[in-house]
Amino acid sequence: MHNINYIRENPVEFDNFMKSRGENSISQKIIDIDKEKREAQTALQNLLADRNQLSKTIGKLKSEKKDATNEMAQVDDLKNKINALKELETLKNDELNAILSRLPNIPDSSTPIGANEEENVFYRDWGEKPSFDFDPKQHFEIGENAYLMNFETATKLSGSRFVILKGNLSKLERAIANFMIDKHTSINGYVEMHVPYLVKADTLYGTGQLPKFADDLFTAGDDHWLIPTAEIPLTALHSNDILNINQLPMRVTSYTPCFRSEAGAAGKDTRGMLRQHQFTKVELVSLVEPEHSKDELERMLNCAEGILQDLNLHYRIMTLCTGDMGFNANKTYDIEVWLPGENKYREISSCSNCGDFQARRMNTRYKKEDKNIHIHTLNGSGLAVGRTLIAILENYQTADGNVKIPDVLKKYFDNQDNLF
Repeated sequence: MHNINYIRENPVEFDNFMKSRGENSISQKIIDIDKEKREAQTALQNLLADRNQLSKTIGKLKSEKKDATNEMAQVDDLKNKINALKELETLKNDELNAILSRLPNIPDSSTPIGANEEENVFYRDWGEKPSFDFDPKQHFEIGENAYLMNFETATKLSGSRFVILKGNLSKLERAIANFMIDKHTSINGYVEMHVPYLVKADTLYGTGQLPKFADDLFTAGDDHWLIPTAEIPLTALHSNDILNINQLPMRVTSYTPCFRSEAGAAGKDTRGMLRQHQFTKVELVSLVEPEHSKDELERMLNCAEGILQDLNLHYRIMTLCTGDMGFNANKTYDIEVWLPGENKYREISSCSNCGDFQARRMNTRYKKEDKNIHIHTLNGSGLAVGRTLIAILENYQTADGNVKIPDVLKKYFDNQDNLF
């Protein structure tokens, strides 16, 4: 949610920021509605003061056994005007929130301006692309040839964009998640959380998923929704709370299934595991003081990178431009892992600084020197587990159709060298 005071004082700048994010000029409409709301509030306060004064006068007249008919009629008239103003204030407040809740975050000054992913900016890379003396296969070919990855039965059970993993492929997914959680908690300083997979609508609103992205979510009825990422419950842990400064920085992580309708993905990545309705992910979330959020974003990025480096998987990092960045973010890095079977890079993590955008929606603050200040929130994939499995299958495949197990994962496989 945006700071209305900032919009009032910087309307042109705000419109320019929104334009960079694909939105039309909107500041004047916001300012006009806000003005009507504040005028209604001022008039309401004046009428309430008048009513209070009349009530005192009526009390005094009655104590003196004098006629108060005229004053009581004035109170009745004020009551009708007060109710009308309350309705107007509520109407304008709802109208204002309906607009503000659908507007994306203001980009950070270091975020490149651009219309789409073609204008994202290379940040850095790590490692080398593997070389093969054979034509590398895609992950689903490897998995299906080993009879351990089944899309046909999953489709029979649940429809398209689902998969069943069996045997050592199922074990590999679990090993990847365990490795990630173990490192993030024992080395990177995150506290593991086991969170609900169902959340209420107000939780999704507070973290910026609703109302704009309702079509991307699965509803479970009774005001419950399946989480699209553990970012939602982790970020909302302290909604409507005032934290003590010694609780910050707060860093938490969770391994959960994620559920997405992929409403806008018709025809995209229909083969394999790349774009599923259900997948697993290790999420990283930080709550920090505003002056530390830019450094925290770099720290979070390093934590996510470290997983790929330990797995010896080549990747590159792109700084997303304003037109490709997520709704809540003011700056985002995408980590893209190299997939030799596809001969292309694929996103495996996004790390974002959301500033105080989510905190304003959630009303999450911390106390500093007798002031209540909105915290800054950050989130990142540390990493997407299914896509990490894909990367391992494609980068560690052998000519005979097997897959070597990365050294850091061998302890989960009794130190065996090959997956099959």
